[in-house]
Amino acid sequence: MFNLRVYGILMTDAKQVVVSDEFIRGGYFTKYPGGGLEFGEGTRDCLKREFKEEMNLEAAIGDHIYTTDYFQMSAFNPTQQIISIYYFAKALEAFSVEFKSKPFDFAPHQIADPNGESEVFRLIEWDDFNDEFITLPIDKIVTRMVKQMF
Repeated sequence: MFNLRVYGILMTDAKQVVVSDEFIRGGYFTKYPGGGLEFGEGTRDCLKREFKEEMNLEAAIGDHIYTTDYFQMSAFNPTQQIISIYYFAKALEAFSVEFKSKPFDFAPHQIADPNGESEVFRLIEWDDFNDEFITLPIDKIVTRMVKQMF
C-alpha cells in the first residue's frame, strides 16, 4: 500500500525556511509543512490545502523539487510505502501563525494526551539551515538538495 505525501519548502523574504515541529503518536518530528494527498486531489492542490489548514496561509506552489525515488517504509505503518513529493512554495499573504523560537515549544495542553497530535512552526535562518534540523529521511535528502541549489 502506498501513502502519498506532499510537502512545501517555504522561504521567507528574509531568507528563513519554515519548518513544522510536530508531536505525533508519542514522537517528536521536525518536518516541512504538508501532508497526505486526498482522493481526487492533485498534488499542488493538496499542498495549497495543507498550507491553508495548517498555517491559515494562502500559498502559491512553485517548481517541483523532488519525488521519492527509492523504497521508504512509513515510520507509523510498516505495511505502507511512503512516496513524498516536494515543491517550492511562496506565501501570498502575511503570516498569521505564531512562529516559535525553540524546537517543540508546545504549550502543556498540546502534549497532555500521549496519543494526540500537536504542531507548531519555526523559522530557520538560511545560514543555519541543514539536514540536522530535520527528522524524516526523505526530508533530509530534500534539505541537502535545496541547500545545493542556492
